[in-house]
Amino acid sequence: MQLECQDFTGGRMIRVVDTRIDAASAILFKDRLRAAAGDVPGPVVLDLAAVDFIDSSGLGAVVASMKLLGGERPLQLAGLTPAVEKVFRLTRMDSVFVIHPDGAAARSALQDAC
Repeated sequence: MQLECQDFTGGRMIRVVDTRIDAASAILFKDRLRAAAGDVPGPVVLDLAAVDFIDSSGLGAVVASMKLLGGERPLQLAGLTPAVEKVFRLTRMDSVFVIHPDGAAARSALQDAC
């Protein structure tokens, strides 16, 4: 599971490079996301633009990561592909997360908030 990080004013963007977050990769994904989020203050944006498949284990790993970060460092999402967006919508997790259309929109929204 490969993640790429980029800091910007107001938070950190973590981009998932892999195309799947499923039962085979969920635990590793959660561990790497926690490490990538580090102790940077402010929101963490998870860019899922490259992910075209997520199952219930992957969704559980995203939710668990949100809980690990806590309220002081909200986990926001960006760039959901249609298949991934459908999973979030069907499980009503789209009402739990702030979801940005893409990474650029997330960066802009968070920088404007500062």
